[in-house]
Amino acid sequence: MLVKVRLAGLWEGPAGRLGLEKSNSPLVKDAGRHLIEGHTELDATVQELGRMLNVELPTEPNEDQKGWLGELNAAAPGSAEFDRVFANRLRAAHGTVFKFLADVRTGTRNTLIRDFARRCMEVVLDHITVVEKTGMVDFGDTTAIPVAKVAAKGLAGNVPRVAASNFPSIPDPQEPYRRRTGSTSDTLLGVLVVVAVAFGVVLWSGGGRRSGRRRV
Repeated sequence: MLVKVRLAGLWEGPAGRLGLEKSNSPLVKDAGRHLIEGHTELDATVQELGRMLNVELPTEPNEDQKGWLGELNAAAPGSAEFDRVFANRLRAAHGTVFKFLADVRTGTRNTLIRDFARRCMEVVLDHITVVEKTGMVDFGDTTAIPVAKVAAKGLAGNVPRVAASNFPSIPDPQEPYRRRTGSTSDTLLGVLVVVAVAFGVVLWSGGGRRSGRRRV
């Protein structure tokens, strides 16, 4: 991770300076300032961690990064072509490194690296945001932005549907209560019937005795 962050700073810092020098767009210039400030901070930290952890760090961009800087240098100053190359190269690079940093952040057991990965993610997300604000990012470029492939294939519409009959039946949580309530009601009704019958028998017996005494 330290090597990748160092490599990113070796070309994205200069790319930010080219944005300030060659673009007429205030939004591209603003993105350039964010790139310079962010990678100045990260580069200082990555070199310190490299010394602490004995990690040898690169001193120049790799061949791909040199090629991207070459594209920026070749584009005419103040042209829409410069702004387009600037936005799309940087958005693609930052999108790739953001996913890598997330893997490191969630997987490392090294506290120093975990904290640094978190900070790197914050800076990279800021850079992604300001680059996208230029309005020059081509989100239809599925090579530069692989996530666009998912939308292009329409996978969201191909999710298999599961028939309702395949879902297990879910017990009604009120059913035990209803059974208990029903049983209680039936028992209470039976008791009331017995009491009513007994009361009727008592009344009938008492009335018969009183009638007999009057006849005598």
